[in-house]
Parts: sequence; C-alpha cells; structure tokens
Amino acid sequence: MSRIGKLPIDVPSGVSVSVDGSAVSVKGPKGELAATLVDDVNIAFENNQISITPKEKTQRARSMWGMQRTLVFNLVEGVSKGFERKLEITGVGYRAQVKGPVLNLQLGYSHDIDFPIPDGIDIKTPDQTTILISGIDKQQVGQVAAVIRAYRKPEPYKGKGVRYAGEYIFRKEGKKK
Repeated sequence: MSRIGKLPIDVPSGVSVSVDGSAVSVKGPKGELAATLVDDVNIAFENNQISITPKEKTQRARSMWGMQRTLVFNLVEGVSKGFERKLEITGVGYRAQVKGPVLNLQLGYSHDIDFPIPDGIDIKTPDQTTILISGIDKQQVGQVAAVIRAYRKPEPYKGKGVRYAGEYIFRKEGKKK
C-alpha cells in the first residue's frame, strides 16, 4: 500500500481541475499545466479533492501509484504557489547577471557563458553571487538549475563554483609540504 498514493490532494480555492480519462489539466492564478497519467491508475476529482487509485494489484500499478499522485500534486502546487530554486556562486571574479532574455555567467573561463532563459522560467539575480530560478513547472525549474550548476560544479578543494543554496560541499585537504 503506497503511503503517498493513498493521500488525497486538496485543491485550493482559485484552482480549477479537469479530468478527462487519464489526462489532467489544472488551471490557477499562476498559469495552466497539464499531464497525462499512465493507464495503470484511476484518477477521480470530487469535493475539491483529487484521489488516485491503482486499477489492479499488479507490481507496476502499485509502483506507479505514488509517483502519479506526486506528479498531480506538483501540478496543483505549481499553479497555486509556484516553485523556486536558489543557486549561490562562490569564487573570485565569479558573477551572474540577467541581461534581457539571457543570463550572463562569468565563471572563471576565458569567455562569458550566455544562458538563454527558457519560456515559463523567471530568473532573477538580487546580487552578483545569487541566482533565483522560479516557475510553475517543478521539473523545468529543477532542470534549469541543474544545467546552470553544471557549467561550473563546486570543486572540493576551495569550494569554488555554482552550488544549490544550503548544499554541503565535502572539502578535501590540499597538498602537504
């Protein structure tokens, strides 16, 4: 029995949900998202709650149950509150700034990195060493954060690079004389 899958999803006021077979569409104050669920689960929307149940007692249906519930929960959460990831830049001369539809990164290379900001994503730089990525699609926000971090991952000796806020970097001791 899935502990996550059996929990109903409460739909906040101002959010409308439409279910058509295995397709779910959620519309809220921040935008509209849709997803198609696998055929192994049933979805029902009644009394401002969404419930997901497995169709059969097969291993695949039970394993998909919790994941599909989480995907629908992320749709509802995204259109009502949105998602945000925060990146921190550490290093001498490392900086970031938004120039129109492009995020300009200076990460110690011989050239600047221009990252085009995708549709549906909002990137802000409150200061030169902080990047705030926000949007309504949790997967897209996380993917953009991962791509930006991959340009210069934090290295273990000095800790220089792009890291998630609150991320612990295991530090190694340098060379001894």
